[in-house]
Amino acid sequence: MSKARLFDLSLFVAAVGLALFTHPSVVLDGTYIKAMLLYWVFASFYFQLRIVTRKGNSTIDYAISYTSSFGIFAGPLGTLIYEIFYRTTVYFYKKKTKTADPGELLDTFYNIGSFTLGGTAAYYLYTLLYPVAAHVPAGYWLLFLLVVCVTTFLSSGFLVITFALSGDIKTRKEAFDLLLRSRNLLDFSKVALTNALLLRLLQLEKWEMLIALFLLNYIVSLSFFSKSQSAQHKFERDKFEQMAYQDFLTGTFNRAHMDKRMNELDHSGESIGIVVADIDRFKKINDTYNHAVGDKVIIHFANILKDHLQEEDILFRSGGEEFTLFLRSKSFRECHLILQETLLDVERQAVKADYEDQQIEVHYSASFGLFYFKADQNTSMEKGYVRADQLLLESKKLGRNRLSAHNALAE
Repeated sequence: MSKARLFDLSLFVAAVGLALFTHPSVVLDGTYIKAMLLYWVFASFYFQLRIVTRKGNSTIDYAISYTSSFGIFAGPLGTLIYEIFYRTTVYFYKKKTKTADPGELLDTFYNIGSFTLGGTAAYYLYTLLYPVAAHVPAGYWLLFLLVVCVTTFLSSGFLVITFALSGDIKTRKEAFDLLLRSRNLLDFSKVALTNALLLRLLQLEKWEMLIALFLLNYIVSLSFFSKSQSAQHKFERDKFEQMAYQDFLTGTFNRAHMDKRMNELDHSGESIGIVVADIDRFKKINDTYNHAVGDKVIIHFANILKDHLQEEDILFRSGGEEFTLFLRSKSFRECHLILQETLLDVERQAVKADYEDQQIEVHYSASFGLFYFKADQNTSMEKGYVRADQLLLESKKLGRNRLSAHNALAE
């Protein structure tokens, strides 16, 4: 058995030892049973709203925790009984829904031990400091904030140790990140306030109000969970759409997205400069070196183009070594100046690449065609693109490494 699993079991053994050999804070009577059943029912519902992440081979559940209030109310033994009851329910639920990890049984022992020790710490800390807190303005609420902070960091500390022993954490930075993951004063205050109210209602045996508080927390949590799921689904949809429209070599948009944007801008009445550019004698670069070096040159050219674009401009990789630019919200003169500067940058720079166990520098040039027009009923985006492509061919015929441009609005 691994060191991590031995540590998990040691937490369980420590929790059982504290529960059996310390004096329980409450009698295990009807009041305790009512409280335990209430916590069990609502904790089981809350389990569906947990946030699950993975660390290496381990799963972390960031579920809603009411360990502090129940631990203070029930003491070590009462908390142990409740945790055994609740964590066993979770274990069989995961088995039934086939969401259990391979080591789910040992994880259950870890959870029982960890949360029982957290509840025990809450009980003794509260018992020790309450006489002092009772004489301080808002002392009860401040005490609960302290209790929640201590129990949360204790639980996180257990996670850090077990992950360190299992090899899922290898650096101090990783341990620190996990220890403070999603921890802020607002989160602590929310948990502290809820647990403080729950304990007061438990002590007064206000069962209807206790149920109402649980229901309120469940409804609010369900609302946030639903919004979170919707946001996650939108993020995934956007990510898939981005992948569908992205050129993976250069990170620019691809031809499919170019066609989409051309349809959107068509007949918009916008004055726009369409630029078609490509790398001169690119086949020779591939033939002289290899396609890996050629890819480096394409990436380098794309990055130079990106450097000269403004926020409203759009860059596409429309072919192998060919790129298309939509220069927007600019005059013809501004478009022309941007491309002249780009040409100079291409000429001045060289691509560093690995070739046959040595690093080489590849110098290259590029040619551009700029067609400036208004996207209206007279000239479509498709026609503008064709005219820009013709201007690119003109640059090639004139000797390459140059810009050929036409301003249709000056006619």
